[in-house]
Amino acid sequence: MVATAVVTLALHGNSTLKGKRSVLNRIKTRVRNEFNVSIAEVGDNDRLQTAVLGLAAVSGDRVYLEGMMQKVVNFIGSISQAEIAGVQVSIEVKGGEHAFL
Repeated sequence: MVATAVVTLALHGNSTLKGKRSVLNRIKTRVRNEFNVSIAEVGDNDRLQTAVLGLAAVSGDRVYLEGMMQKVVNFIGSISQAEIAGVQVSIEVKGGEHAFL
């Protein structure tokens, strides 16, 4: 099974692309250090006040994936440099079925 999440962030008070990259690099590093997930910026690359992060994890245990994605989203929300503006999580199971959380 593969879990994916798209997290939209509001970066209040940010006024430069360099500042945005700095905040996102800190978030990505902290998430990678804390969880075994892939994370990258996947949208709003040129917008200074918003960012879209994509996350992915693989496991044979659906309950584990659901819990891990929820923990990662909560962790990102606890980082003071950004506010979560939206989240979409899905889990693809064998055979191409999708479950959206």
